[in-house]
Amino acid sequence: MIDTAETFASTSMTFLSRLLLAPRDLKASARESAELTREIQSLDRPQFEDLLALAGSNHVLVRGMEAFLTLARDAGDRARIRWAESALAAERARIRTAVGFLHEICNAFKEHSYELVVIKSLDHWPDIGSDLDLFTQIPPERISNLMRRRFDACIAERSWGDRLAAKWNFMIPGLPEPIEVHFSRLGQTGEQESVASNLLRRARTVFIANHSFRVPSISDRLMISSLQRMYRHFYFRLCDVIDSAALADAGAIDYESLRAAAESACIWDGVATYLVIVSDYVKRYRGTGLDLPTFVRSSARFGGDQIYFARDFLRVPIMPQSARLYGRQLADVLGKGELHNGARLSLLPWLATAAAVRQKLTGSDKGIW
Repeated sequence: MIDTAETFASTSMTFLSRLLLAPRDLKASARESAELTREIQSLDRPQFEDLLALAGSNHVLVRGMEAFLTLARDAGDRARIRWAESALAAERARIRTAVGFLHEICNAFKEHSYELVVIKSLDHWPDIGSDLDLFTQIPPERISNLMRRRFDACIAERSWGDRLAAKWNFMIPGLPEPIEVHFSRLGQTGEQESVASNLLRRARTVFIANHSFRVPSISDRLMISSLQRMYRHFYFRLCDVIDSAALADAGAIDYESLRAAAESACIWDGVATYLVIVSDYVKRYRGTGLDLPTFVRSSARFGGDQIYFARDFLRVPIMPQSARLYGRQLADVLGKGELHNGARLSLLPWLATAAAVRQKLTGSDKGIW
C-alpha cells in the first residue's frame, strides 16, 4: 500500500524506467509488458496525473506516454487511452511552439552571421526540456539587442551563478520557456573554456520537426551532460539515462576521442563516472548495461549502486563522492596553470553554501544559483 507521495513517486520512477528500458529478451519483454499493462490499468486519475508530472520533470513525457498508450491500446482500456492521448496532445503542442520559436531565433542569429549551437534542449527529442539553451561567442550586448529588437524579449534577473557562468535568460512573449544563452563559457562557474572553445568548431547538424539545428558533437554533448549532472546539479533525470544509453547502443560514441577531450577539460573522471552510472541503471531494468571500454570503467570513481531516488530525481551523493570529483577537477585545472579558471571553480563551494542557507531560510535559492 502506498503511504506517501514520495513513495508513490519512487514507484512511478521505477514504472517509467521499466516502461522505457524494456528487456531485450523477447520472452522477458513479453512478461514485463503484461505486468506493466496490469499496473497501468490499476492507476486511478490522480495517480496518472502524478505519473505525468514525474515524466514531465524528467523530460520523458512524450516517450513515456507513447509507451503507455501502446499498452493501453493493446488492452483496449478506453479511459487510459483518452488520458494518454490528451496528455500527448498538450505536450506536443507545447513542443511545437518551443521548436518553432527556437528555429526563428536560430534564423535570426544566422541572418546576422552570429554562430550558435543549441545545447542540451534537443538531446531529449521527441521530448524537450523546460528551457531552451544556446551557446555563442558573440558579445552579450549584441545578442541582447537582437533579442529585444527581433523578439521583444526582456532579460530575466541574473543570479550570482548566472553571472559566474556567463549566461543570460531571455523571456519572449508567447513562449513559456526561457531562452538561456551561454556566452563563451560553460560550467557552473564558467570555468570550462576548454569545452567551450571547441564547441562551435565541432558542432554537427540535426534535423528535427523539419528544421535544421546546429548541436554539439557527441563528445561535447556527453561532457556537457556530465558537467550538469556530476559537477552542478548532482542528480540525473531519467532522460539523461535514456538519451546517453541510446547513443551508446547506436555506436555513436568515440570513447577515445571523448577521453581526450574530457582530459583536456579536467573532467574525465566525472565523464567516466557518468557513463558507468548510466550503464548500471540500464542494466537494472533490461538485464544488460552499456558496452563500455575497460578504460572507461576503470576511470569511474563510483557507479550506479551509489545513486538513490529522492524528490523526483535520481540523486548523486555529494559527500564524499561528488566532492572528490570536484577536488580532482580543481587540482587538475590549477595543475595546468589555468589560475583564472581555478579561481572561478574555487568559488563553487561558497556558492553552494550560500544557496543552501538561502533555501533553508526562505525555501528558495533564487538569486544564488
